[in-house]
Amino acid sequence: MTDRSRHARMTMLGQNQYGKAENRVVKITRDGDTHHIKDLNVSVALSGDMDDVHYSGSNANVLPTDTTKNTVFAFAKEHGIESAEQFGIHLARHFVTSQEPIHRARIRIEEYAWERIATSDANSRFIGADEVNHSFVRKGQETRVTQVTFDGEKWEVVSGLKDLVVMNSTNSEFWGYVKDKYTTLKEAYDRILATQVSARWRFNWTDDEQRMPHWEKSYEQVRKHMLQAFAETYSLSLQQTLYQMGSRIINHRSEIDEVRFSLPNKHHFLVDLEPFGLKNDNEVYYAADRPYGLIEATVLRDGCEPLIPVDLTNL
Repeated sequence: MTDRSRHARMTMLGQNQYGKAENRVVKITRDGDTHHIKDLNVSVALSGDMDDVHYSGSNANVLPTDTTKNTVFAFAKEHGIESAEQFGIHLARHFVTSQEPIHRARIRIEEYAWERIATSDANSRFIGADEVNHSFVRKGQETRVTQVTFDGEKWEVVSGLKDLVVMNSTNSEFWGYVKDKYTTLKEAYDRILATQVSARWRFNWTDDEQRMPHWEKSYEQVRKHMLQAFAETYSLSLQQTLYQMGSRIINHRSEIDEVRFSLPNKHHFLVDLEPFGLKNDNEVYYAADRPYGLIEATVLRDGCEPLIPVDLTNL
């Protein structure tokens, strides 16, 4: 009896994948003196006919993870980086179609945004300072993310963002909730509502016969509608605000069928200033980072099934 057959009687291989995680690639596009930056963190996961490498150690079907790393950098040169989604599609298609043992590729990408540094009006003359188009500062807001999955026939693209911190300093209440012997929280009729948004949205583009979304425009518009809904909702609960944010995206962006949010409630508590003879008229707050309420939900286009994994956003 071979080692493989002996092990096969007692155990069997379950889900598996392999690849190179967190390949940091920065692509500079030089348009004359004006430069453009795409800064990505790319993780590749491949799966398929990988039984033998687990059972016997045979690498006959294994594309080295070092090769996947090299492919990421080569594709940045060969295809450019038009968007995180488009770059992920190029990579996923390549791995599945060029390697027979590979049946499925999942590409996860984080994108770090940069913006140009505005130059002064001081009429400086050092090294052409009046025409600087190559200096940037990292944006301090959200990180853009995408996950592209391809099985040789169907695509699934789930994009989103994380670490987008937003706040309403009024137009938020919280009252009428269940109270028991452990309840100490006082009802609030004018409170700060703040959260750090983690969101994922799934595109209904699933095959090459469909018209592909304009990935960059889609991201900008989703972000805009998300923020407008947050600002324009008079909130009686963070759950209500979450639903309005998701609904606004679904109603305005026909390319998206599903949105999932994970919203930690960044609590702000009024400081008791009475011991100092001072009245705190909703002016001075203590910002508590832990513990925090964690509100999570999916908003769907009517008739669509939820496909975004719940653990893609949650704690």
